[in-house]
Amino acid sequence: MKYDAILFDLDGTLTDSQEGILRSIQYALGKSGIVENEVDKLVPFIGPPLAESFREVYSMDPEQVEQTVAYYQEYFAVKGMYENTVYPGIEELLAELADRGKYLAVATSKPIFFSEKIIDHFSLTKYFQAIVGAHLEGKHSGKEEIIGTILSGIPHIPASRVVMVGDRKFDIHGAQAHGIDVIAAGYGYGADEELAAAGPTHIAGSITELRSLLLGY
Repeated sequence: MKYDAILFDLDGTLTDSQEGILRSIQYALGKSGIVENEVDKLVPFIGPPLAESFREVYSMDPEQVEQTVAYYQEYFAVKGMYENTVYPGIEELLAELADRGKYLAVATSKPIFFSEKIIDHFSLTKYFQAIVGAHLEGKHSGKEEIIGTILSGIPHIPASRVVMVGDRKFDIHGAQAHGIDVIAAGYGYGADEELAAAGPTHIAGSITELRSLLLGY
């Protein structure tokens, strides 16, 4: 197996969190006076920092962004984070990688407060040596910075032996900034065109393909 350290994104890579995230966004927008009935329009919100998406898509000023993110967290903390499922085959893959002594970490733009709760809720915490996410107020939410934090904790593992697995261009670009390989999770929320344009090392269209890339069979 080529890789000694595998970094996983959370949403769209380890878990199918679309339902909870989209309901939380709809709730937040509604509280902010924006009615968004076309849920499909909100799918691109899954992955990048939430504040960034609210600012760019709805032209919100900093105060509006802060308040809308707070509304999002209001719903997500109670219901949204649990409207979520682990992709079939993921836990078995994590267990086998852990049994082989691989360093496993979660690198997510989701606030660490929620990320740890979700991972623990699904009894996946035992597989990871590190879980790194953003602060609740949105600081340190860029994927490049998050990946860098994890890499700084494993200086003994060469970059050539590290891989990032994620479903959006932000995961791919973040990994490329650090010179590590990246596997695009084509089964997640990133469009095929988005992933191909970002230039990942590999694209896994399914958990079975991801397993083959990571385990060699």
